[in-house]
Amino acid sequence: MGTGALPELQDPGRGEAADCVFCAIVAGTAPASVIYDDAEVLAFLDIRPVTPGHLLVIPKRHAPLLADLDEATGAPVFRVAMRLARAVRASGLRCEGINLFLADGEAAGQEVFHTHLHVIPRFAGDGFRIDADWGSVMPPRAELDAIAAQLRDAYEAFRIDEVSSLDP
Repeated sequence: MGTGALPELQDPGRGEAADCVFCAIVAGTAPASVIYDDAEVLAFLDIRPVTPGHLLVIPKRHAPLLADLDEATGAPVFRVAMRLARAVRASGLRCEGINLFLADGEAAGQEVFHTHLHVIPRFAGDGFRIDADWGSVMPPRAELDAIAAQLRDAYEAFRIDEVSSLDP
């Protein structure tokens, strides 16, 4: 696949696969600078890179949000991202560290609603930052324990639903 301008999207939000630029890249109808391609996963350079070598790893199957992606597809996406992170470090591109970044939902900054994992080479002074007030608030342990219990309960309910859906 070559490089060039991406087609105008009819619906840049949570559209169907037909409106998805990443699905168009998978189909070969939109350009991309491909780094990796197999039956389940595609990786290509970001057209608006934070740093040289910034790439995206996507499942070929359309999944707008992380919750729409099954684990059997998500695992190869992460495995390819890990391997490409090692390749970036060995490539000769400036790279003193790597960020793996996945924005899940509009509030998280997701712009293309096809699950994708950024692999971003990092170096001192590169200008990339995730702006947060890290560590300024330290909740009491009781509050952290209550949140942990709430999340454990939600996780367990999710697991029970998954097992129930497998029963005939």
